[in-house]
Amino acid sequence: MPLPKISEAREFSDEQLVEEILAVKKQLFQLRLQKATRQLEKPHQFRHARHRLSQLLTVETERKHSSKSTD
Repeated sequence: MPLPKISEAREFSDEQLVEEILAVKKQLFQLRLQKATRQLEKPHQFRHARHRLSQLLTVETERKHSSKSTD
């Protein structure tokens, strides 16, 4: 499974972006819980989730900065 593209994250609306950030944070929590209980079967999911979260937060920051510059 390839890493997600940031162009996909840029297509989200602001509400979808916030929802997706929360979903990925919950996913990371679940992965950490599975790792702690030794139930994690696919450790590469950590990398994918962290990568996705960083992309989403980057897009969110870009939008905040662009909205401040237009004010």
